[in-house]
This record gives sequence, structure tokens and C-alpha cells, in this order.
Amino acid sequence: MRKVRIQVEGRIQGVGFRFSTKMVADELGVTGVVRNEMDGSVSMEACGEDSAIEQFIQRVKESPSPAGSVSNVQVEDDPSIKERKKFIAN
Repeated sequence: MRKVRIQVEGRIQGVGFRFSTKMVADELGVTGVVRNEMDGSVSMEACGEDSAIEQFIQRVKESPSPAGSVSNVQVEDDPSIKERKKFIAN
């Protein structure tokens, strides 16, 4: 089980980015949470099998929302992330 924190910057608020990210997570079997931040970025915590997390990160980098545009993604492994039963878009 891999657990990561992801910080995304770009044109990602107000374009369905969180909803689209949840759809990708559900498709890949990734659990966690995604939320908008006050600085215009989006942060997420994601847990899943290594291959699922790698696919998830790649899809996030490509912007799961067709109207979105990702300019920067930071990924940090964090084993202290709480495991969730599903993926939540806050």
C-alpha cells in the first residue's frame, strides 16, 4: 500500500477538477481525499497499490478535467496518511 500527498497547481479550480479526480480514483481503486486550497491549488491524499498510485499520479498530471490545465505537481510519500474507505472530493 502506497500513501502519497499530492499538490497540484494550474487552472484547476472551477473546472470540475476535483470531481474528475474522484472519478479517476474510483476507476483505479484509489482511496483518499481531494480539496481546493485558498491559494488556488488543489491538494490530495491518496492510498492504493503502487501501480494504481502511479497511474493516478500520471492522470492527475494530465488533468482529469478536460477544461483544466496542470502546470505543477508535487508528490510526497507519507506513510502517516489515514486510510479511507473511498475517495472523497471536499
